[in-house]
Amino acid sequence: MEEFLSEENKVIHIVFSAIFLLLFMVVALILFFRFARNKIIEKELEKSAIKLEGQKKILHATIETQERERKRIAQDLHDAISAKLNVVSLHVNMLLDGSLTVSEQQESLSNVMGVTTTVLESSRQIAHDLLPPILEKFGLVEALKELLAEFGATKKVVTQHNINYLTSLTKNQELHLFRIVQELLNNSIRHGKATLMRLELHDAEGVMKLRYKDNGKGFIVKQALNEGGLGLKNIKSRVAILNGVLHIKSNLNQGAAFTINIKHNSYE
Repeated sequence: MEEFLSEENKVIHIVFSAIFLLLFMVVALILFFRFARNKIIEKELEKSAIKLEGQKKILHATIETQERERKRIAQDLHDAISAKLNVVSLHVNMLLDGSLTVSEQQESLSNVMGVTTTVLESSRQIAHDLLPPILEKFGLVEALKELLAEFGATKKVVTQHNINYLTSLTKNQELHLFRIVQELLNNSIRHGKATLMRLELHDAEGVMKLRYKDNGKGFIVKQALNEGGLGLKNIKSRVAILNGVLHIKSNLNQGAAFTINIKHNSYE
């Protein structure tokens, strides 16, 4: 009897430790997301206030983008974490009511640990989407190379690059540039059905120039700008925050080309 109680206490101890770990992770993630979101909104509102009339549309696009990101993160948290915690709660209730056999307790505990592992992986993925670790640790060049490699790894597309980046941007500015390239790649695949994408980034003579080109089905530039699709609005918004100049060249069935020029002294 004492051996059974000891085994049951051990199981309950492990279960409560797992629950504590999960709750700690959830609280830490929520605080991190709130802090990161507030910082992003604060920075972009500061930039948008520089040019009142010209920044109104940009501010609207920025808020729209932030709202979309907020909803996506909330949905991810609900699907990947909250739902899983409900499963843990059910298993814990069964373990605590004392009606399970030792083997059933072990099976239930195994399920709890499996769900915990899944939540950990989901948490890491959500954090990666918010701020890629490689961008934080190794900078823009390596982050862009990894991004291009991820798209190229699908074997459905070919990605090429020629990157010569020397200027030290702030982390926030590098994140904007990274998200611009990410949006360009996504648009090439989703809308352009492209199979070849090339990125060039050169930093010289006081100007950083980003060139991006794909072999997709293309679009009518004026029409696309007037329609104001969210992807293009997001790119324009981030370019404006960097005080850059965006040029778009495209025709139907002739791919698309984007050029972004950013003067060094415009970073401040």
